[in-house]
Formats: sequence, C-alpha cells, structure tokens
Amino acid sequence: MTNNYRAVLQQSVLGLIFCLSACQPAVDTAANNTTATVPAPAPAAAQFNWFEYQGLDPLFAEPLPQGTYQNPVLAGFFPDPSITRNGDDYYMTVSSFTYTPGLPILHSRDLVNWQLIGYALTRQSQMEMDGLQVSRGIFAPTLRYHDGTYYIITTVVDRGGNFILTATDPAGPWSDPIWLPEVEGIDPDIFFDDDGRVYIAHNGDPEESLYEGHKAIWLWEYDLANQKIIADSQKLLVNGGVDLSTKPIWIEAPHIYKHDGWYYLVCAEGGTADEHSAVVFRSRSLSEPFIPYSGNPILTQRDLDPTRPDPITTAGHADFVQLPDGSWWAVFLASRAYQERFFNTGRETFLLPVSWQDGWPHILPAGETIPYRLAAPTSLATVPVAQPLTGNFSWQDDFSASTLDLQWNTLRKFDQSWLSFNNQQLSLKPGVSLSSFDQPAFIGRRQQHMHFEASTQLQVPAATANQASAGASAGIAAFQNETHHYYMGVRNKADGKELFLEKAAGAEPQQIAALPLTSDATQIRLKISGQAGSINFYYALGNDDWQAVTTTQDAQILSTQVATGFVGTMLGLHSRQETGGN
Repeated sequence: MTNNYRAVLQQSVLGLIFCLSACQPAVDTAANNTTATVPAPAPAAAQFNWFEYQGLDPLFAEPLPQGTYQNPVLAGFFPDPSITRNGDDYYMTVSSFTYTPGLPILHSRDLVNWQLIGYALTRQSQMEMDGLQVSRGIFAPTLRYHDGTYYIITTVVDRGGNFILTATDPAGPWSDPIWLPEVEGIDPDIFFDDDGRVYIAHNGDPEESLYEGHKAIWLWEYDLANQKIIADSQKLLVNGGVDLSTKPIWIEAPHIYKHDGWYYLVCAEGGTADEHSAVVFRSRSLSEPFIPYSGNPILTQRDLDPTRPDPITTAGHADFVQLPDGSWWAVFLASRAYQERFFNTGRETFLLPVSWQDGWPHILPAGETIPYRLAAPTSLATVPVAQPLTGNFSWQDDFSASTLDLQWNTLRKFDQSWLSFNNQQLSLKPGVSLSSFDQPAFIGRRQQHMHFEASTQLQVPAATANQASAGASAGIAAFQNETHHYYMGVRNKADGKELFLEKAAGAEPQQIAALPLTSDATQIRLKISGQAGSINFYYALGNDDWQAVTTTQDAQILSTQVATGFVGTMLGLHSRQETGGN
C-alpha cells in the first residue's frame, strides 16, 4: 500500500510532556532537619464498569435470506486480507499497522462467518513499533498453510522491513520474525510450488523510475530449510503494471497461484483510494515473462457513477482460495462510503466468487457494482460464530475476565501493565495524550458501522491531594489518528468536577465543550452516537436520561479522506494524566 501520510513528529514531544508528574514543594523533615522533595501522589486509576457497542446500519437491517451472505464479511478496519485453507478450515489475516496485538487471525468453516481467534504478534520480542504514527507498522501480510505449518510474510514499515512468522497452530503462539534483509519494498507473498521450491514476490522500486508511483514486482527464491533468501535469485516479474505506456501507479500486493499448468500473478494497481483495482498476469514458467490479461482489471469500482446509492469504493488487493469442490473465491478490500467517497470504518474485507473463463480468473465484470448480498458457497454448511463481524449486532464487555477481549487493541507497545481487572471493573492508569507517539492508556475496538452507538459507565475520578498538577481524566474516545480524534472525559479541576469534550482536527486537540458536575457525582455514563458524517456526544448521571454535551459534530474528520492514512476509526476507553491548570 502506498504511503500518503506524513507524520508530525513534534506531537510526540508534546505527548511526552503530558505524562510528566509535577512535584510538591520541598518540606522540612524533623528527623534530620534536611530538605526533601516529596513526589505528588499519582492520579488514581480510572475505573470502568462496562463498554457497549451497537451497530445500527439501515443497510444491514433486513433479515438475511437463507443461503445468502452479507458483504463485507469483515466489517470495519480489516484491510489487505489474505486467506488460506487447511482441510475444512479457512484462516485470514489482515494489516494491523501499529495496533497491538498485531496481525489478527480469523477462522471460518463456511467462508462467510468469521471469528477472531488470536493474533500473530503478541509480544515485544517480536516487534518494536515505539514512536511510529498509527498508519505505519505492519503492512499487507500474506498467510499460507504448507505441510503442517502456517506462514505469514509481511512488512513492518520504518522498523526493519520484511519478515516471516511461523506457527503450527494459527491461533498461536507464532515465532519470532525471520528477517529478510534482501527483500526490499512492501507487500511480500510466499508461494510453495508443487516441485518443492519456494518463492517470495514483493513490491519494490523499478530498475529505473520513470514517473511518480512507478513500481515493480520482484521475485526471489527462498531456502525454506535454512530460512534464507537464495543469493542472486532475484527476477523482475512486472515493470510498472499492466501497460507501462499508460504510466500505471502502485503495482503491489502480489499473490502467485498455480492452476491448470499456468502460474497466475494477481496484483493491486492504481493505489489504495478510488482508482484501486485487482489485475492478473500469467506465465507457463516462473522463469518466463508474465503476460497481462487483456481484460484487466478483473476487479474495480473506479468507473462507476459516484452518486450511486450505498456505494462501495476502493476495491482491490485480492487473494484467492480454492474450496474442496474445486470452486475458487476471492477476498479483497473495499470500503462502504457515504457522501459518495467518505468512509470512517476503514477498508473492509469483502468476498466474491471467482470464475475461470478462457484460462483467466474473473471476479467482477466491468461496470458492475459489488453486491452486498449474494449466494453463499453451496458446498459449505453454514457455521455461525459467537461474535459476528458483519451485519448489525450488539457487543458488550462487562470486564469480568482477567484479560482483554480479543476485540480490543492498544497502540504500538505490547505492554499492558497500565490496565487491570478488579471486581468486574477495568482499571486504566492514566498516561499520555492520544496525540502522543508513545503508548497512551487507550483500548479501542473497531467502528464497524456507519451508524452506531458506543457507551460506557465509569467512576468519576476522585480528587487528588494536588489536583491542579497531578489530576487525571478518563472517558470515551473515537480515534482515527494522533491528529484526528474526539475524546470525551471527566476530570477534577481546582473549582470542581468537569465533563469535557475535545476535538483534534489536524492539529493538537481543542476543547469544544465543558460542563460542571456536582461535587457528589461518582458515576457517569458516556455515549458516542455516529451517523455517517455526523457524530454526537451524550452523558448521564446515575439513572438520568441522556443529555447532549454539545451540538452535532463533524465526523468527516475521522474519515480516511480527511485524516489520510490507512486505518479506520477505533472506539474505546482512555485515561490521561492532566497537566497543571486542568
């Protein structure tokens, strides 16, 4: 995927300032009559009783007819899907960028109902992403099963490049990285040929760059037994794209398959935005040139009327899987948009059948819209899952477990020492701001619907002995990136308790609302309500009705088109250490 986001590194400095505690004045000690500095008491951890998320999309409201499935099969921020099969079990992984744990692993028995079962990146020894902007980190993985072992090959941008992970159980644990220093670029693929040889394809720079966005697809042979690239095996597969004379941009995301004696190379072309597509090439041998299909692209939505109802955009980046009955299916990324091209949910995972015509794979005829509902694979029995990842659903965490639910993610580090569970409450020790490039005390789950509600109940933070300098806030957040988010929290000020709302819209957060709370307020409910391009914030004390915090706010600041980058909005809980005067 392309890099169209430039991080503002100065924000990391500001974030670090937020986490510094002030000290109380020096005091005279009676024991030795010397002056000692006594640190101010640390702010108490924030206590959350529960969190609830509810999807309310009108598009999902109608009952799903028997024998059909709902697109997207993974709603919300699940981009760059890669799929593999082991017998009757299907597994997927997706890009995770700087969210931890990283590389989600999803399982299905029917291709349409998916369950999150674990992560491939779960510990600091595997990955270091401190200081990275949220849209850096892990890009475009490939997941494959071969001879009893699962393989993920992927890229960590700005922190080491391309590497391989292995596991015998896809739910984990996964190995530490096997680094591939010879393999430059991004979006690597691993291909196991039927003669026992193994190859790695990837996006990289061409031998000579002719224009902006000019890229190439390269191939290496890989020594599986010794876990290393075979020297001097590099070969150019594609220069530029389908037709170099048209100056195609961002050829990437290669996947190699073998079918009926042909090697097929499926790639993404056109960038990850509105011009995105999937294209295909083929060759009789990996030592011979790959020829592009004359009917390319085999998947895109770029030529459709942007004013069409309920548009699906940015379609491309496909991966194939073959079922036991011989049929083929494709998973790929696309986005459900509002107001023609905006989306806050990030790039999602869709599913379509693949047909073979005249020796070429076809996903979607030119000019056709991606269907939201169509016939499920007839050869696979439907197997429902406990926590659906598409359609309208409600999800609640009452924090009765001793570890975070798999739906939750944190940022950059794998450390979770700042959170704990006690008496069916989640405790978060206050940390840095959401604007920081350090790890904030923030847990988030995906926004999976254009229309949704997310709510929580928490204890109002107690006053500290030096609340002007060592206080904390706690509340609920809608986070897209460091410079584009909303945070609604409660805190103690010198003149009493306060509910506040902050908005970051391309710069440091600005307070846009503040309401005093009564001195005896101990519990408060907070709610975020999203309606595509607009967003509202509510609070309620005790059993009172919901009250609006301010007027309707702009949700487009949480969209990829405004915030840029590659992630979707995450909704969750945050606690922050406040600086003097708050």
